[in-house]
Amino acid sequence: MKIAVVATGKIGLPLATQYASMGHEVVGVDVNRALVDCINRGEEPFPGEAGLAEKLAEQVPSGALRATTEYADAIPGADAVVLVVPLLVDEESWQPDFGWMDAATRSLAEHLTPGTLVSYETTLPVGTTRTRWKPLIEEVSGLTEGEDFHLVFSPERVLTGRVYADLKKYPKLVGGLNEAGAQKAIEFYESVLTFDARDDLPRPNGVWDMGTAEAAEMAKLAETTYRDVNIGLANQFARYADVAGIDVYKVIEACNSQPFSHIHRPGIAVGGHCIPVYPRLYLSTDPDADIVRTARNYNATMPAYVVDRVAEIIGDLSGVRVTVLGAAYRGGVKETAVSGVFPTVEALQARGAQVTVHDPLFSDAELAGYGFTAHAIGDPADVVILQADHAEYRDLGPADFPGIKLFADGRNATDPARWTGVPRIVIGAGS
Repeated sequence: MKIAVVATGKIGLPLATQYASMGHEVVGVDVNRALVDCINRGEEPFPGEAGLAEKLAEQVPSGALRATTEYADAIPGADAVVLVVPLLVDEESWQPDFGWMDAATRSLAEHLTPGTLVSYETTLPVGTTRTRWKPLIEEVSGLTEGEDFHLVFSPERVLTGRVYADLKKYPKLVGGLNEAGAQKAIEFYESVLTFDARDDLPRPNGVWDMGTAEAAEMAKLAETTYRDVNIGLANQFARYADVAGIDVYKVIEACNSQPFSHIHRPGIAVGGHCIPVYPRLYLSTDPDADIVRTARNYNATMPAYVVDRVAEIIGDLSGVRVTVLGAAYRGGVKETAVSGVFPTVEALQARGAQVTVHDPLFSDAELAGYGFTAHAIGDPADVVILQADHAEYRDLGPADFPGIKLFADGRNATDPARWTGVPRIVIGAGS
C-alpha cells in the first residue's frame, strides 16, 4: 500500500516507520520544513524514542519512507491516510481549538482521491469524526463518504518513548461511520501492526471494532480521563494524609493488594499532551461531568500546594534561592507540554523566591527560551523541589546543593537515605 501520515511528530513519525517496516510505501507530510529535511536525511529529529533512529537509518535510504511538506505529493493515490495532527485546548474556556486540524483536513481533502481510507488518530471529542470531519472532507473534496472514500476514528494508545512496544501491547481500536468503513480499517491496521499475545484480555489482542466512531472516540477519552480522576483522588488522599500524619504510600500499597483497588500515585503535577488535556475534551461534550471537572481542577492545584508546604517550613520565601528540578512534564522525556514546572515557578515567584530550573535534557539556552534561569548542579540553593522524576536525580544529595535547608520531592522518586541531615518532604508521606 501507499500510506500517507499527516504530521510526523513524536507519534506520527514512529507510526510512519512502523508502517514502512511492514513493507508499505510511506510518505509523511508535515508543515515543518526543518523536520521534513531531518527525516529525509535519515536522522532522528527528537531523542528518546527507542528504535526510531535505527528504523530511519534503514528505511529512508531504501526508499520505504520519505517526508514532504506538500499534501499534493503525499495524498493523491494513497490507499490510506492517517492523521495525527495535534488538537489544542483553550486554557481559559477549556474548549477544543480545531485550528491546526481544520487546516490539515482541508489540505488533505483538496487532494483526496477515490478509494482512500482516512483514519484520524488524534484524540477527539465524541462526535467529531461524524459531525465535523465527514462534512468538511466531503465539501472540500467533492467526494462522498461511504462511496468514494471511508472515514474512521482509531485513537493512538501509545506513550512517547515506547511507541513500538505499545503498538504491540494494546488492542487497536477502530470505529467507522458504517460497516464497510470499519472493515476497511480493520484490514488496514491488521496489515501494518502486529500484536503480543495477552491472556489477560477478554478477547484476543488485535484490532477491535468498537461499532461506531463515537464509541472509539469515547474509549480514548474515558481511559485517559479515568487516570486524571484517579490521580485527583490519590492527591486528595495524600493531602489528608499530610494533615493526619499518615504515610499515604503505605495506604495505597495496602489498598492495591486487593484486586478491586487501583489507586494511582499522588504528585506535584499531572502534565503532558494527554492526561490533563483529554478530560477537558470530554467535558466539551459532557459539561455535566462534575467529577471530571473537580478532579482536573484539583490536580491543577498541586504545584501551589507543594510551594505552600515549603513556605510553611521555611517561612517567607522572599529572596530565598529555590531550584526546581525538571522542566519536562515527566522523567525521561524532553517535552514541556502542560508541565508542572510552569505553575511551580509561578507560585514561587509570586512569593518572591529567586527561582532557577535544572533539567538534564535541556540546555541553558533552551531553558532561557521558556523564561527560566538555568541552575547548574553544584551551585548553592536554599530549597530544592523535584518536579520531574528524571533518573539522573535519584543519585543527588545535599552535597550537590550547598546551603540547602529543605528538599521537597514532588514525585517521591528519591532515596531518603541520600538526604540524611536535610529535611525532606514528600506529598502524602505524613512528614
